[in-house]
Amino acid sequence: MIPIRDTAPCHNKPWVTWSLCVICAGIFITMKLMPFELSSQLINQYGMVSLRYSNPQWAINTGLPFDYYLSFVTNLFLHADWVHLMVNLWFLWIFADNVEDRMGRLPFLVFYLLCGAFASALQWYSNPNIDIPLVGASSAVAGILAAYFFLYPLERVVLWLPPFFLIHVPAIMFLGVWVIIQLDNITTSIGTEHVAWWAHLGGFIAGSLLYRFFVKKPSVE
Repeated sequence: MIPIRDTAPCHNKPWVTWSLCVICAGIFITMKLMPFELSSQLINQYGMVSLRYSNPQWAINTGLPFDYYLSFVTNLFLHADWVHLMVNLWFLWIFADNVEDRMGRLPFLVFYLLCGAFASALQWYSNPNIDIPLVGASSAVAGILAAYFFLYPLERVVLWLPPFFLIHVPAIMFLGVWVIIQLDNITTSIGTEHVAWWAHLGGFIAGSLLYRFFVKKPSVE
């Protein structure tokens, strides 16, 4: 099932959402044009490496000095490959505009970064001895999906079922299945380090808890 679009109206241009898409794509393309050694160095420096914070001496020995947890946020703007980038940007494009519409631009940006930072922290806590960098916007996008889940539960998501079928399902159903898939992967993918399932779930948990504090209050006339 591939989401194509949603039916929720958006009343304002989602400038922050568009900017996040452009920034992530721009960073990815720029790093692809760099020598591999330099791009790998940047991935390790600005991706979230759990062992960096669990074992500071290891980090110093490998050239990763303490960065005050900056990588808990900077990793959100890095991606491993084209598919990783496009999937995250596609979900951001479909679901984030409405959430930004309900929150306002600056609160939405703060919400996005907080969800990503919380998700990075949960991934670190769940597996503190991994030396593989966590990268990708998916943890912050998961927070956006949580906000959409609660703000637009009955809006329709148009899904493409290859090769020919389009179906309309409530957002609560599509996103509920997405959560179940994350939980299933957490419980059945023990030892798999290349997909940060805990970060996905952490972003969704953060979004579920925080969204209500960022939604604009209705104006009273």
